[in-house]
Amino acid sequence: MTSDAVFGPFSVPYAPPDEPIAARLLQDAGLDAGAEARIDRLGRRLIEAARGAKTARIGGLEDLLREYSLSTEEGVALMVLAEALLRVPDSLTADALIAEKIGAARWTAEGGHASEPLVVSAAAWALGATARMLDKGKTAEGVIALAAKRLGLGALRAAARQAMQLMGQHFVFADEIEEALRRASSRVGSRHLYSFDMLGEGARTKADADRYFESYANAIESVGRARGAGVSERLGVSVKLSALHPRFEPACRERVMRELTPRLIDLARLARRHDLQLTIDAEEADRLELSLDLIAAAMAAGALQDWSGFGLAVQAYQKRAGAVIDHVAELAARHRARMTLRLVKGAYWDAEIKRAQERGLADYPVFTRKAMTDLNYIACARRLLAARARIAPQFATHNALTVATIVTIAGGVDGYEFQRLHGMGEELYAGLRADYPQLACRIYAPVGQHENLLAYLVRRLLENGANSSFVAQIGDRDIPAAALLERPQKIIINAARARAAGLPPPREIHGPERKVAEGVEFGDRAQVERLLGSIRQTPEARQAELILAGGKSAPQRAGGRRQAISPIDGAAVGFVDDTDQDALVTMMQEAQAAFRTWSRRAVEDRAARLDRAAQRLEAEAPRWLRLLQLEGGKTLDDAVAEWREAIDFLRYYAALARKAFGAAPKLPGPTGEDNRLHCHGRGVFVCISPWNFPLAIFLGQVAAALVCGNAVIAKPAEQTPLIAAEAVALLHKAGVPAGALRLAQGDGKIGAALVALPGVAGVAFTGSVEAAASINRALAAKDGPIAPLIAETGGVNAMIVDATALPEQVADDVVASAFRSAGQRCSALRLLCLQEEVADKMITMIAGAARELRVGDPRDIGVQIGPVIDAEARAALLAHIEAMRAQTQNGVVAHFAGEVDKDAPANGFYVAPHIFELAAAGDLKREVFGPILHVVRYKAPELDLLLDAIEAKNFGLTLGVHSRIDSTIARILERRLAGNCYVNRNMIGAVVGTQPFGGFNLSGTGPKAGGPHYLQRFVVEQTVTINTAAVGGNVHLLNAID
Repeated sequence: MTSDAVFGPFSVPYAPPDEPIAARLLQDAGLDAGAEARIDRLGRRLIEAARGAKTARIGGLEDLLREYSLSTEEGVALMVLAEALLRVPDSLTADALIAEKIGAARWTAEGGHASEPLVVSAAAWALGATARMLDKGKTAEGVIALAAKRLGLGALRAAARQAMQLMGQHFVFADEIEEALRRASSRVGSRHLYSFDMLGEGARTKADADRYFESYANAIESVGRARGAGVSERLGVSVKLSALHPRFEPACRERVMRELTPRLIDLARLARRHDLQLTIDAEEADRLELSLDLIAAAMAAGALQDWSGFGLAVQAYQKRAGAVIDHVAELAARHRARMTLRLVKGAYWDAEIKRAQERGLADYPVFTRKAMTDLNYIACARRLLAARARIAPQFATHNALTVATIVTIAGGVDGYEFQRLHGMGEELYAGLRADYPQLACRIYAPVGQHENLLAYLVRRLLENGANSSFVAQIGDRDIPAAALLERPQKIIINAARARAAGLPPPREIHGPERKVAEGVEFGDRAQVERLLGSIRQTPEARQAELILAGGKSAPQRAGGRRQAISPIDGAAVGFVDDTDQDALVTMMQEAQAAFRTWSRRAVEDRAARLDRAAQRLEAEAPRWLRLLQLEGGKTLDDAVAEWREAIDFLRYYAALARKAFGAAPKLPGPTGEDNRLHCHGRGVFVCISPWNFPLAIFLGQVAAALVCGNAVIAKPAEQTPLIAAEAVALLHKAGVPAGALRLAQGDGKIGAALVALPGVAGVAFTGSVEAAASINRALAAKDGPIAPLIAETGGVNAMIVDATALPEQVADDVVASAFRSAGQRCSALRLLCLQEEVADKMITMIAGAARELRVGDPRDIGVQIGPVIDAEARAALLAHIEAMRAQTQNGVVAHFAGEVDKDAPANGFYVAPHIFELAAAGDLKREVFGPILHVVRYKAPELDLLLDAIEAKNFGLTLGVHSRIDSTIARILERRLAGNCYVNRNMIGAVVGTQPFGGFNLSGTGPKAGGPHYLQRFVVEQTVTINTAAVGGNVHLLNAID
């Protein structure tokens, strides 16, 4: 049973504008003068308590942050070391990381100061001792060699690891739940309550999810037994839903609800049996609706009714936080329960901002000003206090103003509890307890091995280490208490100031020149359902007809009528009349005639027509997405990405042309002359585009040529004629003359015949290396003007992963890079190079993550991999798979073979992901264009040999690097192995204007598509020099004389 059957799904605007929310919050924020005075008095006492604490204590995260702020080299070094060092298994890589991160920073001298807390002085001693072994400004290799001579690498390594272990011991409550319970039992009677968080990140594999489930279940059982033994009356366990399912994402809602709901109910029933609190942790904004669906489904289970121990965390930085509280209160009322609700500020702010920008959302789902989050936190606190009949409020905060405000509004500390992180806020709440002995304060206590500490600690450092955070400021005695108690409503003042001034809305990050294409947020159920409904109602694509000069669709002698086949099921989605080769001469003549008129139009006029095309394309999303799915075989996510890229190409090239060619620049020179550089179209460009991006690359090539003043004959891939015909019609409707843009349909022979025409002024091509070489030879063999070739081909793209890389991040990025779009991207990962010490673990996780991918009909939103383009491509890939399997005697290891969905259309062209390990990088001789990943291992001292092997392939399109060592990254990048290099992220999805795309060597000629230099190859330059003194004198010079 899903939540929808018993309780309406949560549905409010995903990312509403800030101003109306701010107006409402400001209106409700006022308190009377007496209440404000009480807040000030209590807030000052709490700040004084935190600042005045003596040093007879261990110290906390606040102390560490005060000593090593993230605005300093030391703070950044500490964060990187904490994130990476403890997971590095080999000495060589660990030494390089230590040398780089510690050698460049300045740590407290000779054991710190007597007044420092133990955790700071010990960390400073260990890191400072390590730093003193190193010489600043040296290379990592030189530093390590020198340190080894002085004290030995063992001492160097031990000091740094000691500091990291110390941090782990202090900020993780215990390694195991049993130890955590023993530690908690020592504080019985102190009104210290606990919620145990079993450290771990989101599951990537089923094995991960099973392990985390067992960990949670074991924790609940252990805590339950301890409660029975009298450890505490109110213990709790926190659960991360993404740890319990490897595809915990909105697009997989149906699967997640089916598979995860029973598991969550099992954990909830277990917690109820022991009368514990079970809290669902808050995660990213796009997972909120899915999380609430699961919670509602669990509440609907009869065994959980009338229970008051089940709840969730809500993030106050989310604009939907207030609506979530109302939703939970109604849910609790429906099931006669009293749910717990932990109110937090939120820990993923930077990720939410980036995601909204990448997705092209209308606005951010989170507030962009800290003061707005603080203001909303208090508004949410009011809601919670008013709903105490159905919700048990839990306020997680380390902010003295927030604490003082809640206590004042509530009239004391009864009927709710505060929460703090282990290692933080101890002095603040000790000060509050002095005034309110009955205070209930729960400690959020992370439990786990030190290697699981990494992501948790980094989130805390990022969350609290910024200069604007209360935790970072409270230790600075130069900041007066009054400043820390300034009310958020006084900072905001009015709704117009609700946004951060330096952070534009997501679609406006490129400034006034152009808007980012509108995107789709898959975590917004209402938006996705509207889009899917519109796509289903879109009529089938019409026949693609050749468009003649004059803009009319009319019969034409054709090279033959054929079907346009969908790779989804092998069925016809339309028909196309291929161009007869004899018609190409006439097509060229008409294009040349149109060029003379089109090239004389002002740049602004040509650019405006591209902008109109972009506007129409954006407004007609459902029709284009349906066509991309039917003819291109794309999943909805891929179709949206390509549609947006096409819009961005149109707008980017329009803006770039205005800037580059709008007015001829005046060049420096002697007086009496006017020297200007003009740019003009070359003539008729032939644009030959591929099937893997049949809309974006097609429109990108054509738009660039057109806006520069060229006429175009466009020849799309034979597999995707309908999309090309519709794109040409789009440009014609936007005002591009029919004669200036012609469409030639057909196979490679038509392309070759076009290139051979004598009137070709240039060729823009994206496709295979072999076809590019053929075009290059054909152009070179012709008499007449030399025509430029702008070519982008493929590559044997590699990713290099060292031992400092985070396995979960590597798994995410490898799976996306190798298997998204069925591996049919020029940029896709083909060769994964893993440092041998971590190879086994990485391969296991990557294979496990790949196993969770669904391969099938891409119109199903829960499918991640659709078909390859046609039967020929499928046959070639299956042949390669068989060839790899036949090489097992020669060192090839088959690590993974995926499966196609049983429900996938029988006649579709599906190939499941495969992973093969090769003996050496040189064994992969060519690009394999599909979902097949090849893996090699390398030894850290032999990195240069690996780079030599990659370079020897003579490609140069994309390269990925995963490392936390800057010197290693720089060493790889210095080799200039690829045109697009991606560090600590995936290798696909280059963004127009942000990541110009294209390679060199066998991978292309440049300039890069979507970059500032692309248009230059489409124009000729003309210098015009005018002797302005020819009339008999230099008037300007004479007038300038004093």
